[in-house]
Amino acid sequence: MSERAPYLASFAARARLSDPARAERLAAALGRALGRTDRAFDDDLAEDLAHAADPDGALVELVQLAEAHPEQLGALWREPGPRALLAALLGASRAMSAITLRHPDVLATLAAPSLTAAVDLGEPGNATELRAAYYRRLFEIAAADIAAGTPDAMPDVARAMSELVTATLRAALELARAKHPEADCVPVAIIAMGKLGGGELNYISDVDLIPITDTDEAGLALATTLVRHTFEICTAPDGPEPPLWPIDTALRPEGKDGPLVKTLAAHRAYYTRWAHTWEFQALLKARPIAGDPELMERYEREIWPLAFGAVERDGFVADTQAMRRRVQASISPRDKDRHIKLGPGGLRDVEFTVQLLQLVHGRTDETLRVRSTIDAIAALAAGGYIGREAAAELTACYTFERTLEHRIQLHRLRRSHTLPTAPADQVRLSRLLGVSDIAEQWEAVRRRVRTLHEAIFYRPLLPATAQLSADDLSLSPAAARERLIGIGYRDPAAAQRHIEALTSGISRRAAIQRQLLPVLLSWFAAGPDPDGGLLAFRRLSDELGTTHWYLGLLRDESDVALTLAHLLSRSRYIGEHIVAVPTAVTWLAEAERRAARTREELAAEAEAIFARHEDAATRALLLRRMRQRELLRAAMSDVIEGISTTRQEAITDVADVIVDYAMRAARDDFAGVHGRQVGGSLAIIAMGRMGGREMSYSSDADTVVIYEDMTAADATWLVTRWRSLLADPAEAPPLAVDLALRPEGKSGALTRSADSYLDYLAGRCEAWERHALIRARILAAPPALEERLRAGIDAARYRVGGPSPADLRQIRRLKARMETERLPRGVAPARHVKLGPGGLADVEWAIQLIQLRYGADEPALRTTSTKAAIAAASELGYLSTEEAERLLAAWRMASHIRAGATLALRRSGDAIDVIPADAHERSLIGGLVGPEVTERDEFDEQWARRARRARAVAEPAMYGEG
Repeated sequence: MSERAPYLASFAARARLSDPARAERLAAALGRALGRTDRAFDDDLAEDLAHAADPDGALVELVQLAEAHPEQLGALWREPGPRALLAALLGASRAMSAITLRHPDVLATLAAPSLTAAVDLGEPGNATELRAAYYRRLFEIAAADIAAGTPDAMPDVARAMSELVTATLRAALELARAKHPEADCVPVAIIAMGKLGGGELNYISDVDLIPITDTDEAGLALATTLVRHTFEICTAPDGPEPPLWPIDTALRPEGKDGPLVKTLAAHRAYYTRWAHTWEFQALLKARPIAGDPELMERYEREIWPLAFGAVERDGFVADTQAMRRRVQASISPRDKDRHIKLGPGGLRDVEFTVQLLQLVHGRTDETLRVRSTIDAIAALAAGGYIGREAAAELTACYTFERTLEHRIQLHRLRRSHTLPTAPADQVRLSRLLGVSDIAEQWEAVRRRVRTLHEAIFYRPLLPATAQLSADDLSLSPAAARERLIGIGYRDPAAAQRHIEALTSGISRRAAIQRQLLPVLLSWFAAGPDPDGGLLAFRRLSDELGTTHWYLGLLRDESDVALTLAHLLSRSRYIGEHIVAVPTAVTWLAEAERRAARTREELAAEAEAIFARHEDAATRALLLRRMRQRELLRAAMSDVIEGISTTRQEAITDVADVIVDYAMRAARDDFAGVHGRQVGGSLAIIAMGRMGGREMSYSSDADTVVIYEDMTAADATWLVTRWRSLLADPAEAPPLAVDLALRPEGKSGALTRSADSYLDYLAGRCEAWERHALIRARILAAPPALEERLRAGIDAARYRVGGPSPADLRQIRRLKARMETERLPRGVAPARHVKLGPGGLADVEWAIQLIQLRYGADEPALRTTSTKAAIAAASELGYLSTEEAERLLAAWRMASHIRAGATLALRRSGDAIDVIPADAHERSLIGGLVGPEVTERDEFDEQWARRARRARAVAEPAMYGEG
């Protein structure tokens, strides 16, 4: 064995590679190719790969490059910065590896890749040389992009790509002219449209172009020949260098039905007489980029401004809005939620919103006549057409979505606008974007984009009301009733009573309310439950109206008022709890104040409570209030950003802390009641959703309590007192403790000694109990006791050989009994997202049975998290990628529906598991679950489809062989 061999054994782990044996072979091959067999080489390689988004892919590409060009790669290897950047680039893009293999000289650019350097294509003598120069610069752009490592670089990347394509087209036109000297006197210009026109091109996409000329009939034929040759230089499939990109000329006058090249006069006539509304929107991006300078200048002066007169056409705004809806309707239902470009909340929502405002207001404000989307957003904000915060959000969301699109396309340099579903692709993209879960991040961003799009694109922004007097804002009762009915209030009489209560009198409070309410009434009406929103606002105002800050904050911070209206008109849960935590209104001014508190922060707060108070009841009350506050914080994030399963972890964290500290309060209380200290130790084991860190807003604390070195009587007293402290409903919501998963269930002792518990696990523990242990997580225990318990629990749940046939029969019988006995009477199984076909129980039991069967042999399966277990089962081959996606999709949607039922309808207990039969209630939940699911048919259809697919995966896993 060589000196290097044992060191290589840990190489895969250090480099985050998935196949250790393969990793060792490839690392050895790379070392041989470069003449390096030392440990320093292995260390450098492992560190570089560990920081790559796809370490496995990067290593494969490095080996290929080393075998093809050992000298060039060997020289680069001596430079840590360029070497690390190469690994990162190859981990992001296999297409860049292909460029490197053809042109190893590009490795030199890794020393200082630039996005802003002037494009230098040299003096190419033919199409092959031009394409080679293009790909060299493309490599440098990609390297600089990956080196930047942040979406903030996206505008510079898009600009650099646009400059590269522009320079390439100019060079191609010169090559074509050299081949066609007979066309030397024919003026030709190329107009960039779409993303190239806006200077915001992707790595790979259609290049939208319109060629023009200014000549007679004979010259028109020559111009057409010249243009066709120019395009062929870039797109023809022959030659040693691949084609550059498809060229699309469909945006020219008359589209594909018209001639390829028209004169400037023909363009002017077309836009003046025949162009459709969408063609003026497209014209907004038109930018002359190549060809005859005079012709380019004339197009800029005579044709481009026509875009800003189109708003005077009848139905212009309605036509533009209808076009967006048609574009969205054209997407396959399968891709709609993943389509970054065209789907709801995608790039087109931002672009249509911005372009409509430009076209409407650009007639008189020439500062809006810019082509780049990001520049246009900035111009709109500077001119006051959109708020500064809305502009910042649009810019951030657009930048994120464009960066995501770039990262997807960069991988293989292929056109793609949909978020991939394969777990490996999502992991790679998550690492490249610096997020934990790219699917959930995309979902959150697109929800925010959709909200902004609908607010700006379909409804004019309401003017600020602070400058208006009470007389200006007053409405007669008859007019108020008519308006309330018109904007969607279901009970206008009740709404009028709330308005009267809030605005009557001559106080400053009433005067400010009279300024606020006309705006708030419309903002409530923008939500699915305006009546509930207004009622909650009245209750909150009754609680806070006399404070010095509340109404002033709403009046002066329009975003706070708008967000509050958004929350109250969508969530009865928030409307109830914000009255108990009224200072939560201040969280709306800053998003970071709504962020979940860490477990350490919560524990520090609990310590402070214990330091200030000695009474157990007071301590428990403050702990429950802390939980209520954190649940409200999570609820606000769910309603504002979209329901996310990541919020389950925050809900569990606060439950963990108050469960732990409530037991400490019970122990301290013991001495006061009994006149002596209680000895020994207690361990709290979280079970069920608490164990999996997947608690919802109405979850109980499923736990098992174990004692050591104390009497059973003392332990029972502590557990009883602990439960009562948490369950007290006075002044703050209780947290019910459920001990039903203890040994022998409800017929067993309330708590057991550690020895008894471990003996039980090793001997009499039934199959259903071992199944329940899959989600067992030791929440609190002294270290030695925790170690003993974990060993015993692991031995019980991850038995060598897995469950016996008899065990499986018992588990399956229990599952079948649940499906038949626990479904509420009169509820169709398909409407029950927990126990119905394809619901939470199907998904969780299916993956837990896989864990029971194979957990002894597969450490990756030893997790209490459903998401992590599904991912591990997919990685290990127990589920296909498609099966894992189907289980996860149903599990996520079911979890979102349950959270939505609590948030929208204030439901709790088993009621959160049932999709309401009432269409209005269903729409309230649907508005929180996701974009485009608020209509009855689509809500039912989407859940039914996901549940059906999940059931098809779960049944074989639960009832298959074994």
